Amino acid sequence: MYEYAIAWEWLALAARWFHVVTAIAWIGSSFYFIALDLGLVKRPHLPAGVHGEEWQVHGGGFYHIQKYLVAPAEMPEHLTWFKYESYFTWLSGFLMLCIVYYGGADLFLIDRHVLDISKPMAILISLASLAGGWIIYDLLCKSPLGKNTWGLMAVLYVVLVFMAWGYTQVFTGRAAFLHLGAFTATIMSANVFMIIIPNQKIVVADLIAGRTPDAKYGYMAKQRSLHNNYLTLPVIFFMLSNHYPLAFGTAFNWVIAALVFLMGVTIRHWFNTTHARKGRPTWTWIVTVVLFILIMWLSTVPKLLTGEDQNASVTPAFQQFASDPHFPAVKQLIGTRCSMCHAAEPVYEGIARPPKGVILENDAEIAAHAREIYIQAGRSHAMPPGNVTDITPDERKLLIAWFESAVEGKQE
Repeated sequence: MYEYAIAWEWLALAARWFHVVTAIAWIGSSFYFIALDLGLVKRPHLPAGVHGEEWQVHGGGFYHIQKYLVAPAEMPEHLTWFKYESYFTWLSGFLMLCIVYYGGADLFLIDRHVLDISKPMAILISLASLAGGWIIYDLLCKSPLGKNTWGLMAVLYVVLVFMAWGYTQVFTGRAAFLHLGAFTATIMSANVFMIIIPNQKIVVADLIAGRTPDAKYGYMAKQRSLHNNYLTLPVIFFMLSNHYPLAFGTAFNWVIAALVFLMGVTIRHWFNTTHARKGRPTWTWIVTVVLFILIMWLSTVPKLLTGEDQNASVTPAFQQFASDPHFPAVKQLIGTRCSMCHAAEPVYEGIARPPKGVILENDAEIAAHAREIYIQAGRSHAMPPGNVTDITPDERKLLIAWFESAVEGKQE
């Protein structure tokens, strides 16, 4: 039933909203505690075991915060844990992955010009990469290399760059960037679930039992927290990248991804240094701007150098839409109302690349995006933006009739 497409769209919206809310909660608390930790000051006459303290003002009140490096001598009556923000961010993100990329694998996950694989195989590769990524990362952290903080981070960067390249050899550019974000976010959330919280629970259990907690658990949690600190900004970029085809839709997208990780490091270094009251390293912003300019250049390198191939063929999954009786009129309508932007070389002023990488120049491309056309320009008025091409109500009805007729025809 065509109603399924509308219900699925609303499900995706609900999952995305849930994901954004939980991500804001996780990232917000993470950034706050990083800044707090770096801003702690050692002062005379602090209680035994206190590493430092901080005075803060917010919302008309003053806060006096003290940090115990290992743990206080006795357990406080009330202890607030920060963990569910991370768990629900990952769970909601995985739900989005299932709804958008697994549910729409033929369109959003698989690019048969990159690698011709089946939907089950593509989904299996996706799941295996997320699980395997955490296993490899955890083994590296627990290896002798894990004792060298910056050496470990250099190796992890190489792993991330390799994954960026690998994903672009398997999936669409959009899915590759999304998976790189999911790969990184899985490591971050697993750090919380598998290392940070369990170690904190060990410390709490020792306190309750009257034992002195081992400082190694705090060190391990601190190391994983440091990694999460530097990975947060790239994850945000990759989660939002599906709106920007200039980032994911080029032959050098994996290089762009590698540079994004470096930008995350330079930006976080400025904030970390500033919060630690060790100065304001303005050089980090200069490096960030240079990296971003390089990314802009890589995204617009002439096709002569990239060897991009825009050819497409109608797959069986979408043959129903290209063979529907309404299709000739729909194709003419799209050529009139949509092709000035959704073309390999857009002619609409100010548009350098087709929005979200969607090209609607031939039968295959139009048929492949039938559901999105139906939702964006038929059932809703989201496209064209501001109705700049003056699409009429009757033309929207044609798009609706085309999609629903093709869907019903397949069911018959």
